[in-house]
Amino acid sequence: MFDDAGAAGGPPLRVPTPAAPVRQRSGAGATGAGGPPGWPQGVPPPGERGWQHRAVAWLLDHCPPDYRLYPSWRRHPVALAWLAVNHLDAQLEAMRSSYREVRVALVDDIGPEGVTQVLADLECEGVRLVAARRAAGLLLDALRGLEFVPRL
Repeated sequence: MFDDAGAAGGPPLRVPTPAAPVRQRSGAGATGAGGPPGWPQGVPPPGERGWQHRAVAWLLDHCPPDYRLYPSWRRHPVALAWLAVNHLDAQLEAMRSSYREVRVALVDDIGPEGVTQVLADLECEGVRLVAARRAAGLLLDALRGLEFVPRL
């Protein structure tokens, strides 16, 4: 269901349903920002002026709002990226667990049609989280000084 084995290393794609829109991915495999496939939109690649500030802003957007209260995470972007990866991993696990349990837990409350709609929404959110987790992992690698080497 939430498998990150999409084509060209990007986020997974699924067949769209009326209840769940699917975001389109470019066929080029890399984002317009010049980073590796899965690199977050709006964040310049490492080495460009101000890329770390944009990376920190992107990471904070994918964490709970209260994370903005802690100045050490802005001073140490590697720590913020590491926390963001862990947070996104936990969110993915919650989505997967909810997807497994929703049929039994909610069918009496919202009926089969409601369960179908909730499953579609959980699937969409899972796809979004897989892409965000990949992007956060790429930012963590870049902040640690690792360089992306394109495969032939």
